[in-house]
Order: sequence, then C-alpha cells, then structure tokens
Amino acid sequence: MKGYTKPLLIIFFVLIADQLIKTWVKTNMYLGQEFKIIGDWCIIHFTENNGMAFGLEFGGEFGKLSLSLFRIAAVAGIGYGLHYLIQRKYHRGLIMNVALIFSGALGNIIDSVLYGKIYGYAGWFHGRVVDMFYFPLVEGVFPKWVPIWGGEDYIFFRPVFNLADAAISIGVILILIYQKSYFKEEINEEIGINNEIAED
Repeated sequence: MKGYTKPLLIIFFVLIADQLIKTWVKTNMYLGQEFKIIGDWCIIHFTENNGMAFGLEFGGEFGKLSLSLFRIAAVAGIGYGLHYLIQRKYHRGLIMNVALIFSGALGNIIDSVLYGKIYGYAGWFHGRVVDMFYFPLVEGVFPKWVPIWGGEDYIFFRPVFNLADAAISIGVILILIYQKSYFKEEINEEIGINNEIAED
C-alpha cells in the first residue's frame, strides 16, 4: 500500500463530498431552483446535465448509454494510469493530480449509472449528472464590432458545475502548469538513453 494512501484519501474525500452535496441538492431543491450565497455572483443553482460538459450530448437512448459506457472505460483507463504512476514512483504532484481527475470522473459516473434508477426517472446507465455551482462573475454585452457575438449578452463564468467537475479541472490545470517539473526526470532519462545510443 506504500504510495497509495494519499491518492486513495483524495479519491475518497472528493467522492464522499461530491455525493453528499449532490444528494442534498437533489433531495432538497427542485430543478431550476437557486439561492444566492454571495451577492449575484456566487449561486447554488440546481440543474442536471444529460450529457457531457457544457450540456453537449449524444442523441437518443443509445447515445446516452454509449456515453455512460465511454465514461466507465475512460475512468478505468485513468485508474490504470494512476496505478502505473504510483508503481513507477512518478512525481507525487502528478500522482495527486491524476487522483483528483480520477475521483471527479468517478463521481460523475455514479450519477450517470445510478441516479436514474435511484430517483426513479430512468434505467441503469441513463442518469443525469447533478450540477449546482454557478459563478456569473461578469455580465455584459459584446461590442457591435466583435465577430459573430457582437451585440449579444455574455456571462462569465456561465457553466454550472459540481465538485467532481472542479476536481477534474484543477487536476488538469495543475498538470499543465507543472508539467516540466512532473516529467523532468523522464525527459532526462530519455536524453541519457539517446546519448548512449549516439555514443555507440
């Protein structure tokens, strides 16, 4: 279990917190209901996502089933990747961020696979992901000269998301920011191997 304790703790706490929040929202709010936490820019807004991020989705029942199965396969791949990184003692920061991504993806899979059946609105693998965090920090109108969107209203930040989404985003962003330090040893090893080949 050496090397697994902290990643497993991250996965456990993110999953538990994510499901507790979703369960509370699902059982105490009606769809579309919202209440303000801080002014007009920090809001709890109950919505459900029938597909992928930002409301994208595949059409029909088969599309929804395919998406759920794809999510399961993706999480299995991430889980294997996490095991690989731990076994080969990769940078701890990288391992923790992959654990964040894994926990977030697994949290949303629980919604997709189980929620339809648990809450009685669909069968297995046809559930909707519960979202609630809404931060419309800036609202305004695009200037007329802006191509395509000129004159239209805009909101930043428009997407409604959940804790699982936040875990995935944080994990990905931190990997992108610190990728040079995370993969420094691997790059140095590759350079060393190439130098040995060149010398031979």
